[in-house]
Amino acid sequence: MTHPNQPRRDDHDASAAWPRTGGAAAHPGQDPGHAGHAPGFPRQNRSPEYENGFPGHGNGYPGQNNSPGGGGSYASPGYATGTGTTGTEPFPGQVRTVAPGATAPLPAASAVPAERAEGTERTEQAEAPARPGRDRYLDLLRAVALVRVVFFHLFGWAWLTVLFPSMGVMFALAGSLMARSLSRPAGSVIRSRLRRLLPPMWAFSLVVVPMMFALSWKPVRDEGLWWFLKLGCYLFPIGSPPYPEESGSTGGWLELTWADQAVGPLWYIRAYLWFVLASPLLLKAFRRLPWVTMLAPVALTAVIGTGLVTVPGMLGESLIDFAVFGACWILGFAHNDGLLKEVPRYLAVSSAAIVMGFGLWWASGHLTEEGWNLDEIPLAQATWSLGFCAVLLVYAPSWRKLPGKLAGWDTLVTLANNRAVTIYLWHNILLMAGALIVDQLWNVPWLGDTFGTYIEQSYNGLIFIAIWPLLGLAILSFGWVEDVAAKRRPRLWPNGADKRRSAV
Repeated sequence: MTHPNQPRRDDHDASAAWPRTGGAAAHPGQDPGHAGHAPGFPRQNRSPEYENGFPGHGNGYPGQNNSPGGGGSYASPGYATGTGTTGTEPFPGQVRTVAPGATAPLPAASAVPAERAEGTERTEQAEAPARPGRDRYLDLLRAVALVRVVFFHLFGWAWLTVLFPSMGVMFALAGSLMARSLSRPAGSVIRSRLRRLLPPMWAFSLVVVPMMFALSWKPVRDEGLWWFLKLGCYLFPIGSPPYPEESGSTGGWLELTWADQAVGPLWYIRAYLWFVLASPLLLKAFRRLPWVTMLAPVALTAVIGTGLVTVPGMLGESLIDFAVFGACWILGFAHNDGLLKEVPRYLAVSSAAIVMGFGLWWASGHLTEEGWNLDEIPLAQATWSLGFCAVLLVYAPSWRKLPGKLAGWDTLVTLANNRAVTIYLWHNILLMAGALIVDQLWNVPWLGDTFGTYIEQSYNGLIFIAIWPLLGLAILSFGWVEDVAAKRRPRLWPNGADKRRSAV
């Protein structure tokens, strides 16, 4: 998203057509020097997890309804687990009438005790806390968010940021998981999250950074040692890593701005890292002053995201991301702790509607050349995303499996959650690869001459078709890194089908 006095952040001119490979002319509204930049692609380092806060690494989600503690502070919740029905005591032996002179049969010495022991065992098993399963509703939200990101970065439709604010949703889900994990010691939780987050990014950097240097990228002499320190952000993304504004040559296989587009998704990794490091303190503040803590990032956005106060450089970029999506992250705390269940639904929904209405009102007076692209309007993004996510979580059902017709999408939802980091990191590069493949259709004898007009008219649609098998190849090639990072057995295609077959 674009912020005052800062380079573009996430997405591009919605009205521009997809650029051809090989350094096409700049789209309307783009800066000179960004020729050929695809609509919706990040203009700088920004634009999914189970245990990691990213989609794809957790053991489930709570649906607790815990009451806040007294004294104005919000108590750390306990996690209620369901219990089954208790086993019934075996019916005692009945009294029999024995004929005179007959000997009554003695009951087997172990019969009644064995039955009672068996009943006791059943009772203990039924009363044992059930291990919480994955909440498939939240998994579905994460999968939809990822698909929406791909849609937007391809087609650049500004209204998609209003229809479904993907980044706010992903941060809210990650915040809920983080709050749940912090029932363990904070140091171990942070180490676990970093261990799961960084290796997939390192695999990505191991491909992209050498490509930049191979295409004549050189250190910036004026920055001296600082340039090399920034290069370290490819290893530990505390700030925005450097990249060449233009790389390659005009007419080559890669368009000049490919590095800008490829590195774009790393903004999310940086923002997520900041939230992880800050979460122990944020959670303590939230449980003491929940509503003040939740709304504080919105107030910060109103100061630094509107130009009232400008924080320059890499710190300013990181602070704005932290402020814009901080309320969504803390809203995840509220969902985990059951605070949203304590608020009457009509009050929660009406309050969310007011916040969302303010976001649209603010956006209407601060539209950019990209129209209703909320990624370009920080305060509108913060408030709309907060209200939208609040409604999603207030009405959140607790699904242990996808219901009805949604069950047919179960394997794809599972795959998207298990490989969310891989999908998010690689989708921009693969969109460019898809464009390159479609461009080659014009070079196919007879096909280009006969169907050239149709190829031109359906250009983005053809890329949309190509992106999915390309993402499949990326999952097969790099997705296993997520398993290794989580200390799991590497899997090539973790869509859950094997578990369902074994269950049957």
